[in-house]
Amino acid sequence: MSENNDVTMPNSVPLPPPTLAPTRPDRAELRKLWWALPLLTCAWLALIGIVVAASIQVRFWEVAPGSAEPVANRLEFTKEALAHVTRYPSTNSVLFVTAFGGQLSALETFVGSIDADVDVQSFEERFGKSTPGTQQQLGFQSMTTAKQIAEYVAFTKLGLDASFELGSVVVEEVVCLDIPVTLSACKQLLPGDTLTVFDGKAIPTLAELAPLMEGYEPGDIVTIGVIPHMATEPEDRRVQLIESPDEPGRTIIGFIPADTRTVVLPFEVSIDTDRIGGPSAGLAFTLALLDELTPGDLFGGVKVAATGTMNEDETVGAIGALPQKAVAVKAAGAKLFIVPKSQSPEELAAARAVLGSAVKLVTVENLDEALALLESLGGSGLTNATISL
Repeated sequence: MSENNDVTMPNSVPLPPPTLAPTRPDRAELRKLWWALPLLTCAWLALIGIVVAASIQVRFWEVAPGSAEPVANRLEFTKEALAHVTRYPSTNSVLFVTAFGGQLSALETFVGSIDADVDVQSFEERFGKSTPGTQQQLGFQSMTTAKQIAEYVAFTKLGLDASFELGSVVVEEVVCLDIPVTLSACKQLLPGDTLTVFDGKAIPTLAELAPLMEGYEPGDIVTIGVIPHMATEPEDRRVQLIESPDEPGRTIIGFIPADTRTVVLPFEVSIDTDRIGGPSAGLAFTLALLDELTPGDLFGGVKVAATGTMNEDETVGAIGALPQKAVAVKAAGAKLFIVPKSQSPEELAAARAVLGSAVKLVTVENLDEALALLESLGGSGLTNATISL
């Protein structure tokens, strides 16, 4: 008989599969599995921890680099203004500089603490006896005042009429002695409070308050009418007067007033600051207005950033977060950074370390020094503006 492998016998039975001997993982594989499980567990726990830490707000705030932006983009001249002056739109406007200061999550607090460009502050370091809401409002008020003073200085520098009008008496900061008594102002008043009455006499502005305090001595207890921050109804507070820590023999209530003055101008120039607070853009605003109201380029083609408060006597005052602002200036590509001469040596050294050789940092004491510096670098100086008042 011959075999035919293509034909299967109808009564054939398939063979069962071969039985395999059970295999056991070797020790190397077991060791890999033993280490993989804990590592995977740790990775998941770390991921969960990061998510939780990123979502939990803590009582820490940051001072971090913000931005450096042209002021000219935020200037707006009304039709009334353009009827009196000629605007010379800037193609090389001065940059004003900001720092960011938001509340942190637990994760951001850790990251910020190891970032050399970020200053992490506790609640007490950041706000003292104030609150975030009060400080924010006072910051916006400071920015408004900075704009007003910049307009005043720029206008008077060009021979235009400008004057100040006093505003309400608002507490910006309280003054505390080493051992304050129960009725001291630092326990009875809060930043943002508006003082309306001093011992029965109205005090619409600071001008009325100073004469009313004559004849009072430290230790005297007076009744002060106060409208609390974010409230509308006045209430009475009993306050014990103190001696000024800075001027022996002078009696004070115990607070530093906010600058609530407004400027009366022959026409209005709008500076849009959005939700930016603080007075540190005063110098930049003043330089930008002078540049826009005079022909030529005040900055001589150089990309310039400036920071510093501006006072009505044209002096430039110190500001905060200088190292963080230096980071923003360098990132913006500026070649010159004008800062107040009154900054501390430590702050100036830190800012110069950030800027390196890419940006030249120069300190000024007043507006004239800033203008002379810019003119020495090729700026046009203050040529005559076409004023038709």
